[in-house]
Amino acid sequence: MAVNPGDAEADELPSMLWGLDPVFSAYSRLYITDILQIKESRQVPGVYFYKTHPIFKVDVLGTVVYKREREDFYCYGVDDSTGVINCLCWKYEKCNDQGASAKSRDPSGSSRGFNIEDELKRLKEAEQMSTVLEIGDLLRVRGTVKTSRDAREISATSFYKVNDPVMAVQISRMLEMPQLYRKCYDQPFKPGDDLGGTEAGGSSRFHYLLSRSVLTLKEFFLEKEVARFRPYDVEFLLHPLIQSSSAEQESDQPGTSFATQIRNLLKETLSVLQDEGQIFRKIRTQDEVYNVTEQDKDLHTAIKDVLREDTKREKYAEKGCHVLHILSSVRQRYSQNLSREMLEVALTFLECNSDIISTTESHYTVL
Repeated sequence: MAVNPGDAEADELPSMLWGLDPVFSAYSRLYITDILQIKESRQVPGVYFYKTHPIFKVDVLGTVVYKREREDFYCYGVDDSTGVINCLCWKYEKCNDQGASAKSRDPSGSSRGFNIEDELKRLKEAEQMSTVLEIGDLLRVRGTVKTSRDAREISATSFYKVNDPVMAVQISRMLEMPQLYRKCYDQPFKPGDDLGGTEAGGSSRFHYLLSRSVLTLKEFFLEKEVARFRPYDVEFLLHPLIQSSSAEQESDQPGTSFATQIRNLLKETLSVLQDEGQIFRKIRTQDEVYNVTEQDKDLHTAIKDVLREDTKREKYAEKGCHVLHILSSVRQRYSQNLSREMLEVALTFLECNSDIISTTESHYTVL
C-alpha cells in the first residue's frame, strides 16, 4: 500500500475539485505506513494526497507502544503493525465541579430515586477511564494529520480504549482494510471520461454530474418514500443533468450519444449508492430490482426481530448485539446480499427513529 512519492505532485487536482471526492470529507482508514508517506499538498497546507485522493482526516486502530503525559494532553505512539505514529490526545475536563455540585444539593449523600447529576458524573468518570491508556492497550483515534518538526502525527478529535479480548474488532478491521483500499483508495479520483471531451475537463465534469446525480436520487427516494425501484424507473431524473451538461459542452462530445451518457451516469450513480449502503439488491436476478435501505420496512422488521430475540439471551443482555452478529443473523433471515455498509445505514435510521439504541460504537439493543 506504500505510496509512490511522485504521485502527489503528478496527480494533484485543483483544490476546487476536492469536495467532489467522498474520501476528502471522511475519516480515511489508511495504514499508518501510508499516513507517514503521503505527500502534503502544494496548494493547501495540512491536506495530503494518497495517490489522487485529498486527505486530511484519518481513522487508525493500533496498540499503544509508548506514552508521554503532559499537563493538557497525552502523546501515544500507536502501532498498527505497518508503522508507528504519534497521536496527540487532549485530556478531557475533570468532573470534580459537577460532583461537588451534586453533593451540595443533597448533603446527606442519599439518593432519592434517579439522580441525573450522579448519573452524569458516573458517565464522565467512565469516559475518562476510556481515554487513559497504558502501553499494550488497543487505541482507536480519529483526527487530523499534521506535520510537526518534519514528523507526521495525528491531532485527535476523538479517541478511546478498545476492549477487544478475543480480537474481534482487530480481525474485522484487518478484513475490511484491503477492501477499502481496493474499492476506494487505490481507485483513481477519475470515475471516467465518458461524459467529457478533453481528459481533464471531462473528468471534472463527470465528478460534478455524478455528485448531483447521487443527490438527486437520494432526494427522490426520501420525498417519494420509494422502497423498491428498477433502473428505468429513475432514469428520467438524470435527463436534465445530461442535457444541461451537453448544452454547455456541445463541441466537446461529438462521439457520445445521449443514451450512452445516461446509461454510464446511471450505472456509476447506482454503484456509488450501493457502496454507501443506501440501496441494495435483495435477490440477484435478471430483473434488476433495488431496495432502498431507509424505506425497506421488511428489512427494518428483520433487524428489530433479531435484536428483540437475541438480547433476551444472557450473552447479549448487557451490551446488546455486535453489528457483525446482526449482519449474520439478518442475512440468514432476509437476504444473503446485505453488506455491512447497508446494515449500518439501516441501524442509524432505526436509531434516529428511536426503534433501537447503540450501547457502544458497534453494539445495539432494542428500546
